Amino acid sequence: MAPKKGSGLMLVFVDVPSEHEEEFNEWYNTEHLQELMSVPGILNCARYEAVKSGPKHLAVYEFENAQVIDTDAFKNRPITPWAQKVGPRAIATTRINNVYEMIHPASVSDIIANSEMAPALQIGRMGVSSENEKEWNDWYSTVYVPNYETVPGVIRGRRWKAYRGEPDYAVMYEFENEFVSETKEWEDVRDAHPDTARIRPMMTHADLSPGIWKKTFQL
Repeated sequence: MAPKKGSGLMLVFVDVPSEHEEEFNEWYNTEHLQELMSVPGILNCARYEAVKSGPKHLAVYEFENAQVIDTDAFKNRPITPWAQKVGPRAIATTRINNVYEMIHPASVSDIIANSEMAPALQIGRMGVSSENEKEWNDWYSTVYVPNYETVPGVIRGRRWKAYRGEPDYAVMYEFENEFVSETKEWEDVRDAHPDTARIRPMMTHADLSPGIWKKTFQL
């Protein structure tokens, strides 16, 4: 069975004017996703819409590794007339296109590699100063994410370092539904560890981060 997830990730966040939204969605679902899935190294993809924060539209692409974006097949894809008309470069009012390398867990397990695109996602994009980076990363990967993974409805959490784009870090929690982080169990875990109150303020979130998105389309 071909893997569905790897160690690379591309997140494309977009807002578009309401008058273009119907055609934008049609283009994305009937042309663009198929085009990208034909690129070697792109393993899976799905589209999501924001239920908390934004931008509204999110496309998630699971890569074999982040270096997929450096290949000729990725860089030299033809731009179709339809893409020139309603693609993000043509009409987006907000466009964030980041590519990441996975830093937690340290490797792609068989369970991760064979897992499907999640029904909902919570994504944070953040930076941290260099003097706090090591301690913050150790805490995030060994305390913060593992604690959240004990919450009912959390499928897993993965952490990422930017290969292209900013800020430098991202975390993506895969949820069974879009309400998981509103539960008492999530809230109880949030501040459970004694180091959290000191270390969490070391990071600075990007605008509109964190947000929650619900899956709307998958090939």
